[in-house]
Amino acid sequence: MFRWFENRLDPFPAAELSEPPRKLLPFCMHFTRGAWPYIILAAILTAGIALTEVWLFAFLGNIVDWLSGQSRETFLQNEGWKLVGMALMALVVLPLLVFSSSLLTHQTLMGNYPMRIRWLVHRYLLKQSMAFYQDEFAGRIATKLMQTALAVRECVIKLIDVLNYICVYFIGTLLLVGMADWRLTLPMFAWLIGYILLMRHYVPVLGKVAEVQADARSVMTGRIVDSYTNIQTVKLFSHAKRESSYAREGMDGFMLTVHQQMRLVTTLYSLLYLLNALLLLGVAGTAIWLWTQGSISVGAVAVAVGIVLRLSGMSQWIMWELSALFENIGTVQDGINSISRPQQVDDQPDAKPLRVTQGEIHFDQVHFHYGKGHGVMADLNLHIKPGEKIGLVGRSGAGKSTLVNLLLRFYDVESGRVMIDGQNIADVEQDSLRAQIGMVTQDTSLLHRSVRDNILYGRPDADEQLMREATHSAEADAFIAELEDAKGRRGFDAHVGERGVKLSGGQRQRIAIARVMLKDAPILILDEATSALDSEVEAAIQENLNKLMQGKTVIAIAHRLSTIAEMDRLIVMDQGRIIEDGSHAELVARGGLYANLWARQSGGFLGEELDEPAAKV
Repeated sequence: MFRWFENRLDPFPAAELSEPPRKLLPFCMHFTRGAWPYIILAAILTAGIALTEVWLFAFLGNIVDWLSGQSRETFLQNEGWKLVGMALMALVVLPLLVFSSSLLTHQTLMGNYPMRIRWLVHRYLLKQSMAFYQDEFAGRIATKLMQTALAVRECVIKLIDVLNYICVYFIGTLLLVGMADWRLTLPMFAWLIGYILLMRHYVPVLGKVAEVQADARSVMTGRIVDSYTNIQTVKLFSHAKRESSYAREGMDGFMLTVHQQMRLVTTLYSLLYLLNALLLLGVAGTAIWLWTQGSISVGAVAVAVGIVLRLSGMSQWIMWELSALFENIGTVQDGINSISRPQQVDDQPDAKPLRVTQGEIHFDQVHFHYGKGHGVMADLNLHIKPGEKIGLVGRSGAGKSTLVNLLLRFYDVESGRVMIDGQNIADVEQDSLRAQIGMVTQDTSLLHRSVRDNILYGRPDADEQLMREATHSAEADAFIAELEDAKGRRGFDAHVGERGVKLSGGQRQRIAIARVMLKDAPILILDEATSALDSEVEAAIQENLNKLMQGKTVIAIAHRLSTIAEMDRLIVMDQGRIIEDGSHAELVARGGLYANLWARQSGGFLGEELDEPAAKV
């Protein structure tokens, strides 16, 4: 039975998520699609529970009147069936309503509903551009995703619950008490006015504090996660105290919002308690006075006092629910700022998969400035023939990485085109574009998964033999066989830690090279691919890299010029422009920037003669 209710709402819908709205109500509605039938049914059951409880209070008044007005000998004979009906309502109907409501709320909604939001938002955020992630802490984004999912659920469910009880319970109470004597409702109306004024003043203030608190919480979490992520740097520079102070600033900022929130809560709780005491005094006093006048029965007095005591407890519950509601509203509004952003790099509605038949690359009048409007790259033209192997050379900031990022479409060009085999990459599916490009970066980052998972990331459908062949070609099989993690997993099953922290730089690099070898894409980008390797391992891998490059279009970035000197063509960049283009010998003879850089490196660090460059790529 539990499983049936748990399977009513799919926590992982297949539908793609469009850009979420930036307004609170549309945002919550957007993420509640598919859950409404169960939320509405739960609301109906909640209303039934409230009506039944009000009816039981009314019946309690009848019992008091019967007991005070009938003889003991005939009481059960006259009212027995009514008591049986009340017992059935209390022991059967009300528990069934509560049980059904609990099944819908806890089995169908409480877990599945926020998980749907996490799933949809996570898939949406994965498609955000590199610029999005460069502007945010990873921990901060993850925290906001988790907080917002729960907050949307609480906003929707708490709002419906509160409105249910306010409408059904309070209106039912007024009608029930008013049927005895309309004057009994006067203290309740006065209390309602005071209650509304309290809520109107305090709840929005609590909501604003909660919004600030949600942001402070994400800042605090982001600072802590940043320290853990860069723990090697922290320890290398002996800055544990500095990081503690950095985190302490975030914690202090969070605690300021907590103290402000708790002051408001204490004040609100005290005023509400006073207001409820005045309500009890007013209704009880009015009921006793009306009884002395003969206007109402003893049962009506009992009902009025009992239901006011219940209403006092209910008002505190509503206060906390409203406070929590506005706290969650603040959390959602804070989350909207991070989640409801347009995807800067998005596929066209009619985008088709990229088809690479030759590997020709053409940068045509490309302008790009990271949104600054000037600098970086302007009027860039570069044609790379099918199967050609080029080296990119230039000082730091010359635009080499930008050119590669544009080819991978991590950013969209501001004007011009980047073409692969005559296809504008802005018009093709991003996943298909990157599937055709293999890249080894200087700063290799691995997933906190097994070695096998990291290598198969290049080609998930590869079998064990292909995976091991790629590992052998990357000279990685020897050290992998000796790996063991904290849980006793060995070899290819050993986990490598966050970003591969359990491995050395050279080991991470070899796994990255194995991953790209396994991918075997027609376009290959090498960004200082062997910079983290010692000379012996580099020499062993080099031959396999040469084999990998055969038949591919290759772009290699290197600061150590000896590693790219024998490429088909060298492209020298400076300030986002191509200033030299030619073979190694041609550029050295020309006496320009490349010749100057080559001379400074004394033949590429290795002492080679200018006319005998190293046979490395």
